Amino acid sequence: MDTQDGTQQSQQLILAHNVFLLKHPDVSDIEKVRLRDEVLNSVQSNDMTSYYETLVTDEVLELDQSLLESMRAKNEEEIKKLDEKIADAEENLGESEVREAHLAKSLYYIRIGEKEKALEQLKLTESKTVAVGQKMDLVFYTLQIGLFYMDFDLISKSIDKAKNLFEGGGDWERKNRLKVYEGLYCMSTRNFKKAANLFLDSISTFTTYELFPYDAFIFYTVLTSIISLDRVSLKQKVVDAPEILTVIGKIPHLSEFLNSLYDCQYKSFFLAFAGLTEQIKLDRYLHPHFRFYMREVRTVVYSQFLESYKSVTTEAMAKAFGVTVEFIDMELSRFIAAGKLHCKIDKVAGVLETNRPDAKNALYQATIKQGDFLLNRIQKLSRVIDL
Repeated sequence: MDTQDGTQQSQQLILAHNVFLLKHPDVSDIEKVRLRDEVLNSVQSNDMTSYYETLVTDEVLELDQSLLESMRAKNEEEIKKLDEKIADAEENLGESEVREAHLAKSLYYIRIGEKEKALEQLKLTESKTVAVGQKMDLVFYTLQIGLFYMDFDLISKSIDKAKNLFEGGGDWERKNRLKVYEGLYCMSTRNFKKAANLFLDSISTFTTYELFPYDAFIFYTVLTSIISLDRVSLKQKVVDAPEILTVIGKIPHLSEFLNSLYDCQYKSFFLAFAGLTEQIKLDRYLHPHFRFYMREVRTVVYSQFLESYKSVTTEAMAKAFGVTVEFIDMELSRFIAAGKLHCKIDKVAGVLETNRPDAKNALYQATIKQGDFLLNRIQKLSRVIDL
């Protein structure tokens, strides 16, 4: 997509986020007035004719017929110029110049938001491309188109294509960039564990500023790690990571969220969590998983608290979290019923009794079951051989 330099976020992805906020019910009307102006300016400056029509249909923007016709005329004029450059390159110049002319047309289609034409032109450009690195750059353009439209099928196929290309070579810088793209895809499709691992692998080599700033990258890394890593890994890879420590203080509530969980300061954790919910809800990639993420975080923190006890009163737990006994009772009932927490509530005595599954015993039972299954198969096989 269109980026001004190597350290700035793609203007198209900024536009997509602003459109997302315009459609969000929790954004104030005053803020939406500002966002609407920004969206219109972005659409107008890039002559995004078809995308403008889509936004008008979705009632995000109002129709301005003269603006629409003006942008359409500019599109036709620019495409005509690009076609002339391609024809001239094919007639008078070498293969490299022909590829560059086709790439320029691809980038123009991306800029004006013509998804299908852009993908078609990128395929044509790829047919003129030999170097693996240049082919990878075309895949990154395709991935950005996928992220702009949240087309997960296109993103998934493009990631697989990039991995196949890397089997034939490719530099480390592009491989590390791909990890961030794949991590963002995994996070957007609720595979938080894989997303956390990919983000953590990319912390010291992050260069994908076209997707989001480094602060946002750290925000995603911490959020996905908290519900994916055990305490030891969280301490080594996140809590003590120098790359995270340099940035985490700039992001509201994030440092308190991470450190209060690790330090078992549950009241502070809930306060920081409440502060973060708005950021998660208004994030284009995390918003669809807001309720799921809220449940997962609470499962992690309740499990961590209960791990320290064989039994504990609901009053003590409520006090530790800074909430009422009724709230804790209702919360735990829901999580126990869903099989997320291994404990039971003695309502009369007001006590929680943990019944953590014994990992060794479970392994022993599984081994016996598999052994019985294997013996049955051997007996059946021996009968067949005897016959």
